[in-house]
Amino acid sequence: MSKIALGNESLTGSLVPSNTKSYKLTNRVQEGKKPLYSIVFNFIDSRFFNYFVSAGGYGINLYNCLEDGGISLLQSYTDEDKEESFYTVSWACGVEGNPFVAAGGVKGLIRVLNVKDQMLHKTLVGHGDSVNEIKTHHMKPQLVLSASKDESVRLWNVETGICILIFAGTGGHRYEVVSVDFHPHDMHRFVSCGMDSTIKIWSMKEFWTYVEKSYTWKEDPSKFPTKFVQFPVFTASVHTNYVDCNRWFGDYILSKSVEDEILLWEPILKENSPGEGTSDVLLRYPIPNTSLWFIKFSCDLSLNYLSIGNQKGKIYVWDLKSCPPVLVTLLSHSLSKSVIRQTAMSTSGNTILAASEDGTIWRWDAVTKVAESL
Repeated sequence: MSKIALGNESLTGSLVPSNTKSYKLTNRVQEGKKPLYSIVFNFIDSRFFNYFVSAGGYGINLYNCLEDGGISLLQSYTDEDKEESFYTVSWACGVEGNPFVAAGGVKGLIRVLNVKDQMLHKTLVGHGDSVNEIKTHHMKPQLVLSASKDESVRLWNVETGICILIFAGTGGHRYEVVSVDFHPHDMHRFVSCGMDSTIKIWSMKEFWTYVEKSYTWKEDPSKFPTKFVQFPVFTASVHTNYVDCNRWFGDYILSKSVEDEILLWEPILKENSPGEGTSDVLLRYPIPNTSLWFIKFSCDLSLNYLSIGNQKGKIYVWDLKSCPPVLVTLLSHSLSKSVIRQTAMSTSGNTILAASEDGTIWRWDAVTKVAESL
């Protein structure tokens, strides 16, 4: 378990907006009455950067974010199990370049949709409880991680339907795993967090032969020699309560608990002592009214900005390149009163989408945006 580094004062951002960038509400779509838990732009394939997907209830919807502020529905998927409630969705890609969408929720199954053929590609079976988050590997977009209420993280190949690795056991999480994220540059590393208040860094390097084998496996996926990984390379406790969202920021980590703030901190791993090290909290981003768990933030592709909604229907936009932290703007609308479970920022950060618990998708666009892509 890592220790918090002492002697270093973290800097807290001011909640007075700088208004260095302004956004206006350009659209809203009422999907229905079911809560929307997830909304994600496609950062995997540059052909589809303007596309996004939403998930909630037993439905998954694909949209095109149009230049004129419009939102065009492209595809709808309704799960065969009407008791399914999707909590998470992620873009992925087949080996031939076909766009996939992977979604999971309360039933513990992961549905992989082939967007090009508009059909169900695979159903990934293995988790013993709800799937809370799915994330796709940036460099190998056939690989996805799933975080589950069953206290495990699983690595899957969505092309072949194989469960490659299971991260759980002695050194694993002791309660629901709520969020995962692949490292942006180290293809073998990822971070996970959960309701046990810990954040863990895991390495797949030692087991990469299993990943390679998953692409060429010809037998039944259930016969694949799935490997259990019981020990992370680092465990941190920088929060004292549930941790429901974590993202890499270079080699640093952005993480959010239910304590009305996001932390930026540095994991300092101890060489030759797996699992040990220190955690140096550098910056604090206050987010009022986020004490309810399962509220997730998002960033643009270049990690210039971070956006997050709250329980009052407001959206905070922070500048990630400023020290101390600078609140760019606070977005609000008289009709937006429900919990915003997740935001999605476009590649440039000029468009922000918000998935609301009342079934509404909100679209905000930067007012300075002139004839440039999302």
